[in-house]
Amino acid sequence: MAGLALLGLWALLGLGAGAPLCLSRQLRTRGDYVLGGLFPLGAAEDAGLGPRTQPNTTECTRFSSLGLLWALAMMMAVEEINRGSALLPGLRLGHDIFDSCSEPVVAMKPSLGFMAEAGGRDVAAYCDYSRYRPRVLAVIGPHSTELALVTGKLFGFFLMPQVSYGASAGRLSDREAFPSFFRTVPSDRAQVAAVVELLHALQWNWVAAVGSDDEYGRQGLSLFSSLASARGLCIAHEGLLPAAAGGAHGPQLGAAQGLLRQVNQSRVQVVVLFSSARAARALFSFSIRSGLAPKVWVASEAWLTSAPVLSLPGLARVGTVLGFLQRGAPMPDFPAYVHARLARAADPAFCASLDTGQPDPEGHVAGPRCPQCDRVSPEDVSTGLLHHQAFSAYAAVYSVAQALHNTLLCNASGCPPRAPVRPWQLLENMYNMSFRVRGLPLRFDASGNVDMAYDLKLWVWRDPEPELRTVGSFDGRLQLQLSQMRWHTPGNVRPVSQCSRKCQEGQVRRVKGFHSCCYDCVDCKAGSYRRSPDDLFCTPCGQDQWSPDRSLRCFARRPRWLAWGEPAVLVLLALLALTLGLVLAALVLFVRHRDSPLVQASGGPRACFGLVCLGLACLSVLLLPGRPRPAGCLAQQPLLHLPLTGCLSTLLLRAAEVFVEAELPPGWAHRLRGHLRGRRAWLVVLLAVLAEAALCTWYLVAFPPEVVTDWQVLPTEALAHCRVRSWVGFALVHAGNAVLASLCFLGTFLVHRQPGRGEGARSLTFAMLAYFITWVSFMPVFANVHVAYQPAVQMGASLLCVLGILATFHLPRCYLLLRQPAGTSPASSLGGGPDGASGPGGSRGGAHDPATSPQGAQT
Repeated sequence: MAGLALLGLWALLGLGAGAPLCLSRQLRTRGDYVLGGLFPLGAAEDAGLGPRTQPNTTECTRFSSLGLLWALAMMMAVEEINRGSALLPGLRLGHDIFDSCSEPVVAMKPSLGFMAEAGGRDVAAYCDYSRYRPRVLAVIGPHSTELALVTGKLFGFFLMPQVSYGASAGRLSDREAFPSFFRTVPSDRAQVAAVVELLHALQWNWVAAVGSDDEYGRQGLSLFSSLASARGLCIAHEGLLPAAAGGAHGPQLGAAQGLLRQVNQSRVQVVVLFSSARAARALFSFSIRSGLAPKVWVASEAWLTSAPVLSLPGLARVGTVLGFLQRGAPMPDFPAYVHARLARAADPAFCASLDTGQPDPEGHVAGPRCPQCDRVSPEDVSTGLLHHQAFSAYAAVYSVAQALHNTLLCNASGCPPRAPVRPWQLLENMYNMSFRVRGLPLRFDASGNVDMAYDLKLWVWRDPEPELRTVGSFDGRLQLQLSQMRWHTPGNVRPVSQCSRKCQEGQVRRVKGFHSCCYDCVDCKAGSYRRSPDDLFCTPCGQDQWSPDRSLRCFARRPRWLAWGEPAVLVLLALLALTLGLVLAALVLFVRHRDSPLVQASGGPRACFGLVCLGLACLSVLLLPGRPRPAGCLAQQPLLHLPLTGCLSTLLLRAAEVFVEAELPPGWAHRLRGHLRGRRAWLVVLLAVLAEAALCTWYLVAFPPEVVTDWQVLPTEALAHCRVRSWVGFALVHAGNAVLASLCFLGTFLVHRQPGRGEGARSLTFAMLAYFITWVSFMPVFANVHVAYQPAVQMGASLLCVLGILATFHLPRCYLLLRQPAGTSPASSLGGGPDGASGPGGSRGGAHDPATSPQGAQT
């Protein structure tokens, strides 16, 4: 180590004195198998390709330190493999490195030289190249997609393995077009996927996308557009930069100036720049000169670490720059190797030993391989010593060595002797091949790509150039170190790049225009909910669910029916108890005084039967509260209307008596009254009940009520109720009793039309009016009231009907029975004798009802 330090110090002193190096002569070494190399040792700006009209020699005079470092990484790998005994024991690799000048025109000449037949410099034409052996076994490079698309076609024809350390376009993965292409960098798809994940994680969904107008930029921009759209990101502005712009003032940059001004004037705060280093430098030069507002720039790997971009004056004014770089494996000994190489190149004795070797067969064709390399100093390469692509070039050599190891069937003791391996024989061992480079496992997939992790780099400004700080990683899953990020905004606040504000909970986006990121926020109404923040429409709840306004979920509906404990039901039950108590009291009183003239005049046993029917009608309302059952739904109407029919039929007989007494001659009245009070009167009751029973049976058979669960009628509950299937049938069931009440009312009405003959009909008239008022009011109310309250309405109507009949007809008689239980005579109660005959005068008085006439109570 001490000797190496002294040698380095001597080299630095020699270089400082301006002594020329012999580094360009070290770019070629002999070996059993030679690897070709294409590296951008010269820059394209000085290539002089613009006015080129003849296929003459092109020289690149401007030096690229990064290209030299990548070439030295290849040389380092070759030397390590030759020194080691693991991969190719007993064999020696050589290398033959040329300058690609970052131009396809320049790279084609060495590519043709690689394909020259071994031992010569001519490319022969054969029908079958399976036995053809070119000068090199494989090619390392080139670094860019533009060059790889050109050289890949040439090498693919000969099935020459080509391992690029920088070309990342997805098009190169096409095995039909590029059957021998491999690379030790991930494809652009992996990089673009990482960029999309970054934008999504930082909630930047309103961005501009700019690419260089070359294969790299166009394909990267197209891939970004498709992946961004799939993740819900919107591209507000999109455009291409001239890839060959001649600096910040070049006329070809004019097409991009309008795009930058649009971005500057819009709400876009993030620009994804997928371009070559030259186009990125020209873009930033215009941005700095024009004083455009700072933005967040998401960089592609091609320009994130570019020295021409990093050295641009005033670059700190462009804003925040983020980008992904492949991670690779650390190479801590690479700087020492570079300095050792430079020191050896400054040693005259070492350079003299190179002159005694075999002369360069391509020297008179391609000229000096890299004349600029002989004037390099350690300061020229110090900034790029840790560049990430150095590892990729290093790993590319190891991939070819591993394939050669597998093809030759080498082991620890050596490689068995066999005929020289031809390039195409390596390919079958390179497909899906796994290898290790400095402990990092790598593997070529079927498309020739490797899967490597990325580090997220942030430009942190340090004069004169920014340094790269690692603030995250991506290996299929994004990890961010937000605390390490620094933004260009005041207060170090993360920039916001969104077309519309984020919707609040329970709101969905109503897209306006052509971009899904520009929208209005709309509330989800009751009965729907927002399933995810990216929803464009509210999701309806299931029929057994409900939700309030602006809900994020649905809730299960609780079953609902007219419960026993509800206040309305409790009130109705109290009314039921009162009514039923009055019915029972009247019934007990009538039974106790069954032989009294008043009870006999009211119908006697039929009056008691009518009270029993009223009691049953009261009890029928107990079927309405509680959970509906099929049997209960079927029994509700019959159990209400049949007792009412029984009661109304007894009242009809009493009305008929009043009518006969008031309207017919005494002889006819006497005979008919006997029939109306005798056993045949029960036949009328029976026929009326049977007719109503037939009507109820028809209704239940034709339109049977059913238990249904209504999911929509209540906002948060599921209503279980008995559904009326036919309102016509329902009305007809009521019509039977309505006919009886109408006949009863008609008879009493005719009696009222004759002055002095209406007192006996008043109680019946009031009873029928109570019936009609109750049920005429009930029908429209029942049909129009909320279905949840229909059972309560029916309960109330039934009880009020019973209570009305009871209060107008029976209770007045109970009052008379309580006041004069034994003194009420037929004469005083009916205005005549027990047989209904007239008084002593022989004239028939008007019908008289003691329940409605105070004088009827006097004896």
